[in-house]
Amino acid sequence: MIRCSVFIFSLFLLLSTQAHASEETYQFDTDAQSALFFELTKELRCPMCQNQNIADSDAMIAADLRRKVYQLVNEGQSREQIIDYMKQRYGDFVYYQPPVNATTVWLWLLPVLFVLFGIVLVVRSRQQKPMIQDKAKLEAAEKLLEEDK
Repeated sequence: MIRCSVFIFSLFLLLSTQAHASEETYQFDTDAQSALFFELTKELRCPMCQNQNIADSDAMIAADLRRKVYQLVNEGQSREQIIDYMKQRYGDFVYYQPPVNATTVWLWLLPVLFVLFGIVLVVRSRQQKPMIQDKAKLEAAEKLLEEDK
């Protein structure tokens, strides 16, 4: 019985060290470099994933991008230089804040247009519509009121 529990404990210990060995660790010279790296990995989108940043993605390309960001940060490149490098290589999709240009202007304008259209619809529906009164109906109502007196 003791042998079995020692074997199971050893197996769990062995498996836990293998899982820990697969974690990526990055060493930086300064805290500013470390902060820049973590900021950029939160702001850059994984090209393979739908809407996940490279810090949270488990995709292989996200791991490659993290390593490239690490390399560029250690080379001393600025935030803008690293973002420009990634956008040049992977397109504007890789950055969560797309630039305003001829192809992306609709991404910025459509939400505003939808809100304005909704406001116009609400205002029009709330406007007082004149009630069409039928003389015959009014006379019938007045007659009923007189009879009740």
